[in-house]
Amino acid sequence: MRIVAPAVSDVDRLAELWVELARDQRAHGSHLQPEPNRESVREGLSRHIVTGGVLVARTETDDIVGFVQFAPEGGDYVQDVERGVIENLYVRPDHRHGGIGGDLLERAEQELVDAGADRVCLEVLAPNDAARRFYARHGYEPHRVELERSPENDNHTKEH
Repeated sequence: MRIVAPAVSDVDRLAELWVELARDQRAHGSHLQPEPNRESVREGLSRHIVTGGVLVARTETDDIVGFVQFAPEGGDYVQDVERGVIENLYVRPDHRHGGIGGDLLERAEQELVDAGADRVCLEVLAPNDAARRFYARHGYEPHRVELERSPENDNHTKEH
């Protein structure tokens, strides 16, 4: 298995992997719709490929079985650290548990550190226990907690 930068010509395969990731995340409460986001994800991945913010795991037969997308954190606020963000990390289920995810994560972290990051952050859906365990094994700890609720519940009713 090789961890390498993809070519722009790989963008359709990467978009397909992102759609697989988004489908998987629906089981954990994600609101992202896989297919309707394919084209915007494809465009974003293209930009990240050009700027060096994507790495892929390639098999000996050159198949892409996983990817990581990352970038320095943007924003208008001044912070006391420079943060890099792991935006997406995905390994096809039939290639998991062999270290590919860890290799992708490690390489992306190194790229972010080389670009000046003092910290690396990422988001994971709260019900996704397997992903939370994976990131904990790699030294990630909770930093923020996002809370969500529907306006229609036992305490409130949605007004029309």
